[in-house]
Amino acid sequence: MSAAPPDAAGELPLGVLGLGHVGLPTALGLAELGWTVAGADDDRDKTRMLERGEAPFYEPGIGELLVRHLGTGRFRVAASGADAVRASKVLFVCVGTPQRDDGAADLTQMERAARTIAANLDGYKLIVVKSTSPVSTTRSVMRAITEHADGGHGWDLAVNPEFLREGQAIEDFLDPARIVIGVESERARDLLLRVYDPIIRRTEPPQRRNGAPPPARGGAGDDKVVITDPGTAELIKHAANAFLATKVSFINMVADLCEAIGADIDDVTRGIGLDPRIGPEFLQAGVGFGGHCLPKDLQAFVRGFGEHGVESALLEAVDAVNRRRPGDFVDRVRAALGGLGGRTLAVWGLAFKPGVDDVRDAPSLRIVPLLAEEGALLRLYDPQAMDEFRRAYRGPSAGVEYACSAAAAAVGADAVLVLTEWPEFLQADLASLRAKVARPLVVDGRNCMDRAAVARAGFGYAGMGRIPLEAAARLAGGG
Repeated sequence: MSAAPPDAAGELPLGVLGLGHVGLPTALGLAELGWTVAGADDDRDKTRMLERGEAPFYEPGIGELLVRHLGTGRFRVAASGADAVRASKVLFVCVGTPQRDDGAADLTQMERAARTIAANLDGYKLIVVKSTSPVSTTRSVMRAITEHADGGHGWDLAVNPEFLREGQAIEDFLDPARIVIGVESERARDLLLRVYDPIIRRTEPPQRRNGAPPPARGGAGDDKVVITDPGTAELIKHAANAFLATKVSFINMVADLCEAIGADIDDVTRGIGLDPRIGPEFLQAGVGFGGHCLPKDLQAFVRGFGEHGVESALLEAVDAVNRRRPGDFVDRVRAALGGLGGRTLAVWGLAFKPGVDDVRDAPSLRIVPLLAEEGALLRLYDPQAMDEFRRAYRGPSAGVEYACSAAAAAVGADAVLVLTEWPEFLQADLASLRAKVARPLVVDGRNCMDRAAVARAGFGYAGMGRIPLEAAARLAGGG
């Protein structure tokens, strides 16, 4: 990765408000590009950990970058949000926008950040909203800053949505699929292009969209850069997540039809995924999508349609399908065992996806209580998310235990339930577990296990829309 120009650190100091799953990878990614970054967060426990060089959550590569750039001085933990504002010329707002009970985004942290910025303007600032917030939020942030600022200093507001996949956040920051820049002034555009210049100069000129200020550069640039207005930039983020969610719910509906008619979802997925207009990503049938982005952003997007009088039946159906998936999975387990009361179940996987410790909106948080309420005895295991699950779990505690390993969770189990496709589960030595389980059965909520390997180990197998192993082998010419 090319570093920023030698004098960049002195001329263009950067700040980041919010050091969570978006803000910390952003701050450390910017430091890796060669910029000097001051990061702030209201959570003092988190900032103390960061000052000690300890990452507050699991994300591959983030601990290494944290230690490196605390050492180089390119990243420092600011004493406060006010300190980060005053120390920067370009300030990235990466605070949380959690979902309220009514489905709307809670903008409390965004409003607090706006007041902090307004109170500490000491010269021109470019304020870059990276937090995922409802469409048209930029206008409300602008009003909040205007109301609280003394008016003596100039500033611009830009929207630069994040497209960081948890588990690959550092990689996605340094080698993004696209960079979306929503601005209303050439000065703001030029500053953001300069910030991202170490990435941009590898390919072709930015695309111009929607009357945005014209690109400032000629020759080298990046065909992955989209320059537009702030409102459109907000919409791009929500539309992208809504489309991905739609693919997941679509394939889950098709999986249900596969089961009804005896078709195989794996072959359907491969058959449609080979079409380059569709692609294979997000077409894995299972217990549904989770995490902090897709469920929250989809529901906020649907709400935005309603607020503007636009019909959103398609997206409402996407959400409804996803909400049903945990219950559908529990139905499948109940049917396979002839009831749940008194059954001992090993639950492999609690995080919403492999490679993270995040359980926000994870299917496990809905599946585990449903099983426990019917009297199942549960042994839970996840390589990274055990502590986070303990903190987030609100279901019955009776009969819920936490195991030290996948193998320990499976001892005496009537079924092994796979809820997260961690590599260690895919590579588990099921043959050695065969003698330790009460009943050899794998119920695969992610369609990630090798059916043939499961069968060779002496286990029965139930997936999501997958035909029986014998039929699959026959179709493949295996007998």
